[in-house]
Amino acid sequence: MPDDPRSTEEKPGRIRGIFGRLREITYGMAAHDMTRYALRTRASMEHLFILTTMGDMLGIPILPPYYSLRLLPYAVPQISTWKRRMLREKDLTDAMF
Repeated sequence: MPDDPRSTEEKPGRIRGIFGRLREITYGMAAHDMTRYALRTRASMEHLFILTTMGDMLGIPILPPYYSLRLLPYAVPQISTWKRRMLREKDLTDAMF
């Protein structure tokens, strides 16, 4: 039946689904590795920032306490995960992945 409303609604949805899947496949082939690298780089920069500002917690005084206290409001949300990451026991396989 050509007048069936379901047949006209299902085709655009199916076409969008196919194009959506092709877009995801293209993203996976082209940009996924770059985004993972960018996120890893961002995490290491945040790690370095917190180490320089809050290194006194681990006994590594890098900045004078005055500047560390000025930067404290920006670093507070990440301190607990940073301490856990710094004090975690490291293994040879951690460097590979």
